[in-house]
Amino acid sequence: MGKLRHLAIIVKDLEASAQFYEKNLEMKRVKNVPNAAVYLSDGVMNLALLNYDLVNRPGSKTADGVVGLHHFGFKVDDLDGTGEKIKESGGVYCYEFGEPDSLNYERKFRDPEGNMFDISDKGWFGALNE
Repeated sequence: MGKLRHLAIIVKDLEASAQFYEKNLEMKRVKNVPNAAVYLSDGVMNLALLNYDLVNRPGSKTADGVVGLHHFGFKVDDLDGTGEKIKESGGVYCYEFGEPDSLNYERKFRDPEGNMFDISDKGWFGALNE
């Protein structure tokens, strides 16, 4: 069973956005990647704030000035098996991100409608990894 544990949004100002969620919604900062991302958590879900104009990886376009939801992520028990089921059901593999033996390692896919999502068997910084 996949468990939703990760949302990623593109923002224009990482620090201001992080402070907004910390101050108003009591999110806790769990990791910073200078000029690229701030990871926040409520103890269950991870919210990744991304400066995506700096990132361009195979299978993913830059944000082109757009802000808002970029992708979402599911914690799964069987990374390989779930990935195969996704592809068999019309999902398209995009790329992998992170180090395979650490948190934040994920495989990115697009669903049949083109929405990007990722799966991880390790989970994300600050997310409940059960």
